[in-house]
Amino acid sequence: MIQLHDVDLKLLRVFTTIVRCGGFSAAQAALNAGQSTISEQMTHLETRLGVKLCQRGRSGFRLTEQGVAIHEATLRLLSAVENFCMDADVLKQHISGKLNLGIIDSTLTDPDSPLPRTTQRFVSRGHDAHLHIYIGAPAELEERVLDGRLHLAIGHFPLHVPGLSYLPLYNEALGLYCGRRHPLYASKASNGRLLEEVRACRLVVRGYMNQYDLEQLGMTKAAATVENIEAAAILIISGAYVGFLPVHFAEQWVKTGDMRRLGASTLDLTSPFDVITRRGVSPPPILHAFLEDLAACTLAPVLV
Repeated sequence: MIQLHDVDLKLLRVFTTIVRCGGFSAAQAALNAGQSTISEQMTHLETRLGVKLCQRGRSGFRLTEQGVAIHEATLRLLSAVENFCMDADVLKQHISGKLNLGIIDSTLTDPDSPLPRTTQRFVSRGHDAHLHIYIGAPAELEERVLDGRLHLAIGHFPLHVPGLSYLPLYNEALGLYCGRRHPLYASKASNGRLLEEVRACRLVVRGYMNQYDLEQLGMTKAAATVENIEAAAILIISGAYVGFLPVHFAEQWVKTGDMRRLGASTLDLTSPFDVITRRGVSPPPILHAFLEDLAACTLAPVLV
């Protein structure tokens, strides 16, 4: 049986970073080490474990079958070590540790988001906490909460995944927009006629919405698909596409005249935002404390 030491945990963290970055070269910046040093560390880890973890070379970086299994086990191990450290801190009568928080993109300008208020409240309590914020697509955030890489995530999650708890936070308002160079920018059509004109345009949709954007407009086909709001804004502001954007996010371009909101109120949508945590797992003290502050800073009740 392998006996793990501090150096082994360090090497396993190097391994997870390499996998996350997609290879030795890409991991150099994250690890602040040269490729030769990283290669030596991986060779040492493979020797310690007695298995080949990955293939590297001109054909690229690829995990072996044993490497995939070791990576999954490493994620569980590191999560358990982190939870142990946080639980041990409880015995010292103060909350400390690392809180891994996920959120979907382009929410900073939303005045209804409780996250800035929650963060200020949480930090002001004097917790010895290190916050790590990860921005990703809804499905990616759900995956990371499920496997323990994130303690919680906030966003719009259209399809609920078994194993996660979804608690409502607030609603985000969305409008339909076109860019200054789009033919509809100068349209004076009434709502009914405007909808017909929209249906004749190229529509960019959010891939994670699973046809929802199309259904709202009575359309059957999208001309472009994106996985985040900023990508949708790029296509819309080009003047080649129309699409839905959060009202708070698009307002900066509406003010400059680079975008126009089409059919305000009649073509608007609402996206409910939830906070998700892993179901059936007792939250560590640092997560429990953050959820308490989140509940205090939002209009919707958040159970902790």
